[in-house]
Amino acid sequence: MHVDHLMFATGPDGLKAEAARLADALGTQYKDGGFHPRFGTRNHIIPLAGSRYIEVVEVLDHPAADKAAFGQAVRARSDMGGGWLGWVVSVADIAPYELRLERSAVPGSRQFPDGRRLEWSQIGIRGLIADPQLPYFLEWKSDDSLRPSALAGDVSLDSMQISGSAERLSEWLGLEVGDELDGVALDLVAPRGMPGINSVTFRNGAGDLVTI
Repeated sequence: MHVDHLMFATGPDGLKAEAARLADALGTQYKDGGFHPRFGTRNHIIPLAGSRYIEVVEVLDHPAADKAAFGQAVRARSDMGGGWLGWVVSVADIAPYELRLERSAVPGSRQFPDGRRLEWSQIGIRGLIADPQLPYFLEWKSDDSLRPSALAGDVSLDSMQISGSAERLSEWLGLEVGDELDGVALDLVAPRGMPGINSVTFRNGAGDLVTI
């Protein structure tokens, strides 16, 4: 199980401005990610070290966004002003999670600006909507060269502070969660209001810690 990426929903300034602000804070650059036709969203990517990335995502004024759970989740967070939407873990085989959650994974795809197509399967968005401390699960279908992790970065994910419960998170992931997961430190604190990601700390190329 790999802590694959973090999702940041855009605020009123829009996708380009939000991605530029985050990239500037981390001392790095962002990439144009493309569109998710099935979900009614589009994104920009901030590559990180360790085969991880930040997905800065914006909902589109499109019927798909109203039907797809992911589009609904992005719209809800953006309507609150934007911010950390959630996190994602990638797995080698999503079938056991389909059995455990008693539903089928949803196919996803993203069209690159140059026409290439990235494909995956995902499950657990409804869980994230109901309880934002929970990540959703993803199995990549496309070749490694097309995945966002191919865009290596020099900023590393250090830790996440999450309002939530280690017991609930362990139950969801199907493994015991302590103070770290896949090399990422987890600071689980009692929720004050809605559970979810409070802040994320990165180590930039200069070795300094940056919390967003």
